[in-house]
Amino acid sequence: MFASITLSHLSFAKPDGQALFDNLNLQFGAHRTGLVGRNGTGKTTLLRLIAGEVAPKSGQIQRPRTIGYLRQEVAETPGQTIADLFGARDMLARLDRAAAGLATLEDLTEIDWTQEDRLADALAQAGLDCAPMTPLAALSGGQRTRAALAAQIFAAPDMLLLDEPTNNLDTDGRAAVVQMLRHWSGGAIVVSHDRLLLEEMDAIVELSSLGATTFGGNYSAYRAMKDHALAAAARGLAHAEKAQDEAAQRAQQAAERKARKDSAGRAARGKGDAPKIMLDAAKGRSEASGGAGARLREARAAAADEALTAARSVIEVLQPIAMDIPRTGLAAGKVVLRLADVTGGYGAAPIIRSFSLTLTGPQRIAITGPNGSGKTTLLKLITGAIAPQSGQIERMVPFAYLDQHAYALQPDQTLAENFARLNPAVDAEGRHSALARFGFRGSASQRRARDLSGGERLRAALACAMGGRPVPQLLILDEPTNHLDLDGIAALEQALADYDGAIIATSHDPSFLAALRADDQIAINSLPQEKPA
Repeated sequence: MFASITLSHLSFAKPDGQALFDNLNLQFGAHRTGLVGRNGTGKTTLLRLIAGEVAPKSGQIQRPRTIGYLRQEVAETPGQTIADLFGARDMLARLDRAAAGLATLEDLTEIDWTQEDRLADALAQAGLDCAPMTPLAALSGGQRTRAALAAQIFAAPDMLLLDEPTNNLDTDGRAAVVQMLRHWSGGAIVVSHDRLLLEEMDAIVELSSLGATTFGGNYSAYRAMKDHALAAAARGLAHAEKAQDEAAQRAQQAAERKARKDSAGRAARGKGDAPKIMLDAAKGRSEASGGAGARLREARAAAADEALTAARSVIEVLQPIAMDIPRTGLAAGKVVLRLADVTGGYGAAPIIRSFSLTLTGPQRIAITGPNGSGKTTLLKLITGAIAPQSGQIERMVPFAYLDQHAYALQPDQTLAENFARLNPAVDAEGRHSALARFGFRGSASQRRARDLSGGERLRAALACAMGGRPVPQLLILDEPTNHLDLDGIAALEQALADYDGAIIATSHDPSFLAALRADDQIAINSLPQEKPA
């Protein structure tokens, strides 16, 4: 069966009634398609609609016979093993009984002698050196994701649906996902903001308030076409603004001409030089032509206003959301942070040992390493979230910490309420100004944190973290791009490029690390005994 998915006149609304898709028509073929768009545009919802987990308000979805769906988070239940992800527990048990000479006739009839080897090959392709009966609870989140993706590919569905498959994965994990998709010959729809993964796609579909737009080629081709579209939209906006100005000028000139004619007419009546009947006829002709002209000018002005509104709406969709981080005034020679022979972590075997670091002025430090190596633990030691078991930590400037899950935000509070709780010294005007700098303008500040997408939550948390008084001179970021969309990542990279404070960041995103332009990089899996300034 040809692996294709067709959406016809599809409409869907959120529980609050807000329309997410309206009369959407879209087709996915038997190739790898990246699904991108700003946070909140409905990428995950679209996958759930295709998978049949939720029903559309109207419209139809034509699906292939089998679909494999990998969600953002791979849940694990007590006692569940890797074999359960593959649906292979019973078959492995039959093979074990056969190896022990205890197989029943039913076992020997149903047994698949190749499954154990095929399963081992699938795990090896995922970069996992684990036995099939390994409990999922013993795996990291990244390892569970790789195992789940291997299981989906192992099942060989007609179409794969992957929702942020590289989120939270380290460099090796991301490479394994890329390799698995390279060898996948079927159709796939991949929701992702991972630019390296999107380079592997055959097409990109972008969701926006304008609907869905399909771009042929990988991420680089999509980015080039979008940049071209943005330039064209900017020219269209400039043309629309010029047309509106010209319409306003013509209306002003017509009004001035009419005022002069009216004045001349009143003067002529006052002199009595012409018969009244002629003056009345002239007045009637003037009023009639003036009324027709006014209606024409109004129509032209309305058309110019409509064209300007349309041009601005396209620009708003194409232009990345700006993030405006205030200036800190950090001096180049100011000591920002000092760690002296720090050991710490959890339990009797600390993961961070005898670590020293001095950060001076607007330095930028990138902390890298595989999942579970202790990157977040080091950040928690630096921020004071956990105390060191030995050594000293001195923080000399105000700092802000942004964790990848935005735990600082209370789900039931609005953004304005969260900001006020986290920054009690900032007045109402300052709250709204700070939130607006990160794209939450007007009524958006009254949205509850629980109603935000992952990327919107991260952006809101950054607004709360950077909007305090005094302005933080040290910014500590833990995987900041994990839940941001492509435009959000671009905006964050630009904001950090303009930031004049110090930065410590962890990330598995090589594109983000390149944009960060760190002064130094610390590999956490091989921590130095001392890191000089």
